[in-house]
Amino acid sequence: MMAWRVHEFGPPQVMQFEALSRPEPGPGEVLVKVAAAGVGPWDGWIRAGKSALPQPLPLTLGSDLSGEIVAVGPGVSQGRAGEQVYGVTNPRFVGSYAEYALASAEMVSGKPNSLSHAEAASVPVIAVTAWQALFDHAQLRAGQTVVIHGAAGNVGSYAVQLARHAGVQIVATVSTADASFVRNLGANTVIDYRSQRVEKEVRDADAVIDLVGGETQSRSFQVLRRGGKLISAVSRPDQDLAKHHGVEATFFLVDVTSRYLTEIARLVDAGELRTNVGVVLPLADAREAHLMLEGARPRPKGKIVLAVGAG
Repeated sequence: MMAWRVHEFGPPQVMQFEALSRPEPGPGEVLVKVAAAGVGPWDGWIRAGKSALPQPLPLTLGSDLSGEIVAVGPGVSQGRAGEQVYGVTNPRFVGSYAEYALASAEMVSGKPNSLSHAEAASVPVIAVTAWQALFDHAQLRAGQTVVIHGAAGNVGSYAVQLARHAGVQIVATVSTADASFVRNLGANTVIDYRSQRVEKEVRDADAVIDLVGGETQSRSFQVLRRGGKLISAVSRPDQDLAKHHGVEATFFLVDVTSRYLTEIARLVDAGELRTNVGVVLPLADAREAHLMLEGARPRPKGKIVLAVGAG
């Protein structure tokens, strides 16, 4: 089988498209014939040696996937063979840029019936990140208010849709060009981050979902009520600022499991969530996808996906 390998950390040029033996699933694993693999910023961090997790070399890049289970390891129901699934490979987030990939059986679930494999491969990490930020960490409930920074991005657009579905009032910060997009997703209030200061427009929000970091994160403490929560998926918040404003501030890494994937698939098939695939490239062009991640190639909005097999 063909797979994109990294033998040394560095720029996209270190990626090598190589022939490998088809792997065999171990305990708790399934072997997936990959139909499509998602490309995310974390793939670039891993390739560059900037992962938050240990990443022994050599490795196969990629985490998001959609495809068909063709073999199962010990401890996995034989009935799963032939199942169309989507999800991620493993807690290290490696292995999906390949014709076949091993995945933890607890990190994949049935593919949404209404989606193609390319669409399904665009969903797992970003949708589960949005879910966990809103409901596990911010613990938002209907009637509360959330500020979502980067609301037009891949994670942000799912956060807007999930918050709308839960009856949460949404303040979205975006550029002018994206204002109508996030309104259509369900944002109640839209703030242009280039011309408006969120801390002058919003007070007493219950939570901030920070998908931007930097100065935007630092200024966001001012929009929260006492006891509010700032949840970041990009960088660790300043705990001194949090204490000064009387709020909680948390950084988290996503934990993708079958339970979340099953619920997200249900919402997708019910028409409550819509995907946003920006571009689909063949597997052989994965290096081009990483050049897009780096800004060295033009990139449309939405998720980059690699088409690996049929579907």
